[in-house]
Amino acid sequence: MFAVHLMAFYFAKLKEDQIKKVDRFLYHMRLSDDTLFDIMARFQTEMEKGLAKDTNPTASVKMLPTFVRAIPDGSENGEFLSLDLGGSKFRVLKVQVAKEGKRQVQMESQFYPMPNEIIRGNGTELFEYLADCLADFMKTKNLKHKKLPLGLTFSFPCKQTKLEEGILLSWTKKFKVRGVQDIDVVSHLTKAIKKHKDIDVDILALVNDTVGTMMTCAYDDPSCEVGVIIGTGTNACYMEDMSNIDLVEGDEGRMCINTEWGAFGDDEALEDIRTEFDRELDLGSLNPGKQLFEKMISGLYLGELVRLILLKMAKTGLLFGGKKSSALHTKGKIETRHVAAMEKYKEGLANTREILTDLGLEPSDADCIAVQHVCTIVSFRSANLCAAALAAILTRLRENKKLARLRTTVGVDGTLYKTHPQYPKRLHKVVRKLVPNCDVRFLLSESGSTKGAAMVTAVASRMQAQRKQINRVLALFQLTREQLVDVQGKMRAELEYGLKRKTHSVATVKMLPTYVCGLPDGTEKGKFLALDLGGTNFRVLLVRIRSGRRSVRMYNKIFAIPLEIMQGTGEELFDHIVQCIADFLDYMGLKGAPLSLGFTFSFPCRQTSIDKGTLIRWTKGFKATDCEGEDMVDMLREAIKRRNEFDLDVVALVNDTVGTMMTCAYEDPNCEIGLIAGKWSKLPIDLNPFSYHAVFCNTLVPSQRYPSFPNRYEKMTSGMYLGEIVRQILIDLTKQGLLFRGKISERLRTRDIFETKFLSQIESDRLALLQVRRILQQLGLDSTCEDSIVVKEVCGAVSQRAAQLCGAGLAAIMEKRREDQGLEHLKITVGVDGTLYKLHPHFSRILQETVKELAPQCDVTFLLSEDGSGKGAALITAVAKRLQQLQKEN
Repeated sequence: MFAVHLMAFYFAKLKEDQIKKVDRFLYHMRLSDDTLFDIMARFQTEMEKGLAKDTNPTASVKMLPTFVRAIPDGSENGEFLSLDLGGSKFRVLKVQVAKEGKRQVQMESQFYPMPNEIIRGNGTELFEYLADCLADFMKTKNLKHKKLPLGLTFSFPCKQTKLEEGILLSWTKKFKVRGVQDIDVVSHLTKAIKKHKDIDVDILALVNDTVGTMMTCAYDDPSCEVGVIIGTGTNACYMEDMSNIDLVEGDEGRMCINTEWGAFGDDEALEDIRTEFDRELDLGSLNPGKQLFEKMISGLYLGELVRLILLKMAKTGLLFGGKKSSALHTKGKIETRHVAAMEKYKEGLANTREILTDLGLEPSDADCIAVQHVCTIVSFRSANLCAAALAAILTRLRENKKLARLRTTVGVDGTLYKTHPQYPKRLHKVVRKLVPNCDVRFLLSESGSTKGAAMVTAVASRMQAQRKQINRVLALFQLTREQLVDVQGKMRAELEYGLKRKTHSVATVKMLPTYVCGLPDGTEKGKFLALDLGGTNFRVLLVRIRSGRRSVRMYNKIFAIPLEIMQGTGEELFDHIVQCIADFLDYMGLKGAPLSLGFTFSFPCRQTSIDKGTLIRWTKGFKATDCEGEDMVDMLREAIKRRNEFDLDVVALVNDTVGTMMTCAYEDPNCEIGLIAGKWSKLPIDLNPFSYHAVFCNTLVPSQRYPSFPNRYEKMTSGMYLGEIVRQILIDLTKQGLLFRGKISERLRTRDIFETKFLSQIESDRLALLQVRRILQQLGLDSTCEDSIVVKEVCGAVSQRAAQLCGAGLAAIMEKRREDQGLEHLKITVGVDGTLYKLHPHFSRILQETVKELAPQCDVTFLLSEDGSGKGAALITAVAKRLQQLQKEN
């Protein structure tokens, strides 16, 4: 028993001594936590450089866009072909996705050798060989009668400008094919395939093996948004926000970035980490000075690193008694599979002795322990470096999503990761130490990158089909110039019909006279009371106008109109209005003061004079009885008389659009048109955008008119309805399975839930897609990034059509004004008000562009009205009083 303990002590002491000896010799290969955090920060900097357009050309980590914009969502189905070129064998695969409605994948594949004369020959021979292998596979599997989509896994750095194109930047690993660098590998492969007249394939996608790994794992776990290869070579990819990718047009959604992290350090960023053995290995490689990070990590190089270290230790007398063998001097004699075997938990030492003996060495027990520890340090450094770069990617993902804690999945493939007994455990442990605020699941890719290429192709095929369906719907809202000219022409005809006595009754644009017969000339002065009724809120204003300086000061108070008043009797409504006037005059200390009054009444009226207006119909939720067909000014006067407290002279009944025009005309005498494009909160609002200055032939006195638009036009252009149109489109797209995974939420079924304000928010250029998703979540819509992009497109199509139609109608009035005045060119100002025009990020620009295109002979200034309906009513009253005085004097 004593002997056993003594022997155990001896081996423990021997092991400890050998480990210390190796640790001292390979001190620079043992990386501290601080060093790993530093490497992680350096890699984050390199990622930023690779993503930025200005610094990408000099960046070592190229951060190549892959044009893979989505991961599988489970709806993919069909047959696909996949090719995998990147190692010692070429693989052809047929993938059946989701057969008979089940989320499963069936695969049939065949491997073909890659002879040295091919991988070091010329490009034509390479692509013809690949095409021959594909033709052989399709013949063997009886696929020659089918047209199939194909994805190509091409495990070399490529610059892509679209998914089905890739310009080879450089060969890596053992490939050195001439005449392929800087050409599109997809077009050359397509050309070679076309020589086989009996096969019909369509290459839809070129993907890196890392991207293929991510897509394979994402089919099983939708949380997978990172792919890592740790095999013959090493690389990583992840889903990056488009707004961060300078190299690609557009800010919407996400795209998979192929980091090409194997080149990290090619700009000397890792010189303090590299050792003499790394430098010696690099000098003897096929690509000196390139892929330096990969040469410290990947399976192609770890065995050679171990050999160089053992050779140096033997030369210095630290191993094998200073003896060396010819095999130990021979490059490539120790492979990564030997390293993995020597690190096995139980049989590692026995394997070490056997491998060293095969190299012609006579190792002692101490030598075997030392060599095993060399392998551990080399492979552990590999896992540490890989973990530091991966931790940088995970940190970026978390920061992109603005999360305190990230939950995600990393898809992993590669022979080193799969076959080395300790590698996965070491990698996972270090990653979790470096990013404690990330919950990471590592998912092994069982079917490799080739299945991933098929999945990318399946997703591309699905997205192509979905895009066609979505485009068909959106095309209904995209107006051509010819259509807009047609709308302009029809509007022009309706203007004429509305103006003529014979056709007025059948005109859809009624061109109602307002009896506003002049614009402000700057001489207006005095105090005026203005009322503004057009929604659930009622405003009373006192407006002080000073002549000469064109100065206006306003005081106002807002009063609610309760639902029971809106839908009660007309007498109750006007008594409530007069009560509000009384409260306001009390508040201002003006009760009993004689005041002229202008009444902004934003409902369709037929006027026979400026102070006479018969209500045609209520809108916006008002249903007060005994009002339609009655004169609104008379009803107001009667209510004032019943109160018997005021000295008020009701001078003018005006529409809010006319008020907008008059307000702007006070600032700019060229203003002859008023436009309102808006929406009252939660209630309908008429889009009565046009008042224009016309001349009556019999009086030669200017008169104001505005058209009351037909409901169909209003429902395509006004803020009240745009949100509801969007909701209807979203329901239609969801029913087609193109949005929200085909599930219509209860809130989406609710009428008017999608308010127009959401269009303005969603279409904002400053709003990131993540914020768009949050808006949709408020509406009970669980959206993906792809859903959010489509919703934004729908909102854009609906609002663009509204602005264009509004612009076409406005252009019709412009041209009429120009022709009426017999001018070749018309200089005119349009006064504008309304929340849609003011708050929507693109509505005003599109409207103005449409007017400019359809009325090129009109020089138009758009002047925003700050308080059109209230201030305008007072100005109309002031102008009316001035004209009345002139009439008396004449």
